[in-house]
Amino acid sequence: MRLFVAVNLPKKEKDRIFRAARPLRERELPVKWIQPERYHVSLKFLGDVPESRLDDVEAALEKVSTSTAAMNVEISGFGAFPTIRRPSVLWVGIEPTPALRCLKQDVEWALSTCGFERETRAFHPHITLGRAIAEDGAGAFRGLDELAAGLGYQGEIKVRKVDLMRSHLSKDGARYSVFSSTSLRG
Repeated sequence: MRLFVAVNLPKKEKDRIFRAARPLRERELPVKWIQPERYHVSLKFLGDVPESRLDDVEAALEKVSTSTAAMNVEISGFGAFPTIRRPSVLWVGIEPTPALRCLKQDVEWALSTCGFERETRAFHPHITLGRAIAEDGAGAFRGLDELAAGLGYQGEIKVRKVDLMRSHLSKDGARYSVFSSTSLRG
């Protein structure tokens, strides 16, 4: 089954983000927008995981969670990867606090003992709002930088658990479900 590790957001926060991003969606950009029920902060993509490895994965996440305190995480600012002028992903940002960075690193190390390769790229926590569907170049996104800069958004969530998520692929896009959860300390 196709799995990833994530921090999910409360429905209320997902709805607030969706409303705040409305001016982006109204711009009729060549973007496939993600529905708010799919908003999350990815910590680690695992890919296809055989059932025989699930117990090890869940044990590794449990070990990380029991040694990690619950934390507050700030959400603010809209942006894009790789750049706002030529985006492939549009996002709302997550403050990369030391606690969140440590959680990400601990997940990487714990899952490396289960045979998953550690991610070496810098961690840029975010919530994906949409993915560009056109290769029209910068012209298709002219003015997006100014629009994104003018959108104010401030939010905060309490991270209390880490979720092992299952991704169900279909012609209508991915659908996510929580496979298992582990609670953080405190």
